[in-house]
Amino acid sequence: MSSSDITTDHDQADSAPVVIADDAVVAGGVTVDSDSDSDAVATADASSDDDGADLDEGDIAADYIEELLDILDLDGDIDIDVRGGRSYISVDSSGQNDLRVLSKPDTVNALQELTRIAVQTRTGEFSRLILDVGGSRATREQELTALVDRAVAKLEEGAAAASLPPMSSYERKLVHDIVAERGYSSESEGEGRDRHTVVTRA
Repeated sequence: MSSSDITTDHDQADSAPVVIADDAVVAGGVTVDSDSDSDAVATADASSDDDGADLDEGDIAADYIEELLDILDLDGDIDIDVRGGRSYISVDSSGQNDLRVLSKPDTVNALQELTRIAVQTRTGEFSRLILDVGGSRATREQELTALVDRAVAKLEEGAAAASLPPMSSYERKLVHDIVAERGYSSESEGEGRDRHTVVTRA
């Protein structure tokens, strides 16, 4: 994870929170924009709207990803899991380099958005599925853990609060869990794309 500047003011304990910046967090966010270009989904599965009602979210997503992998001439094993009512689609490969390009954070987020739109097109319902390609989400969780540790370090140095960069609801939930494990408190602030997590002492 690339290093970034951290700004702080130890003389103003009650002022604005310390800002913890990290390029990986900004690049790795999965904020969904409601006016995303749904025409991009037409490259795969665009003609099967009439049978969407017979498939659940995970099956539709898996079919979409499988067809996309075929178009790209890539091999991948697709697993479907449901946790807390949310579908998790994992794509792994026995070949080390097969999914290397697709597992980059920006690429995974773009594919996740396209897959969500494909599901919504066929079911008529908003999709909150999570896509993981080549262990990208596990890597992302490690990055978020390091980010939280940096925020905690600033609190221990005397800062009243530490503000993390904006990120998706899924990543904020991970951050809240990590912060709680460290014995600190956190809450989400802001609206829309600016919604972020602020870490404070418990």
